[in-house]
Amino acid sequence: MKATIWHNPKCGTSRKTLAILEETPGVEVEVIEYLKTPPTAAKLAQLYKDAGLTPQQGLRTRGTDAEERGLPDADDATVLSAMAAEPILIERPLVETDKGVRLCRPQEKVHEIL
Repeated sequence: MKATIWHNPKCGTSRKTLAILEETPGVEVEVIEYLKTPPTAAKLAQLYKDAGLTPQQGLRTRGTDAEERGLPDADDATVLSAMAAEPILIERPLVETDKGVRLCRPQEKVHEIL
């Protein structure tokens, strides 16, 4: 099984999720450091749709200016555009497998798609 993780190595939850993926037999892990290689707005829309989340639910507010900018109450296109332009606004980590997508907070949520 292939698993793609949108990863921030500075995030403890992201590191723990990556460790779970790497320790799971039969999982081929693709790591995308999303701060260096941000997903497009279209890719984010697909990930959130597949995870059953709204873009607002995938918005990182802690440590960002998202609330001051009104992003939690903005329309989907505005939120996705902001995330694509400033990937620090993406809550992490996102993991995609052929079984679905999860925002792995807490990291144990990754088991739902393995």
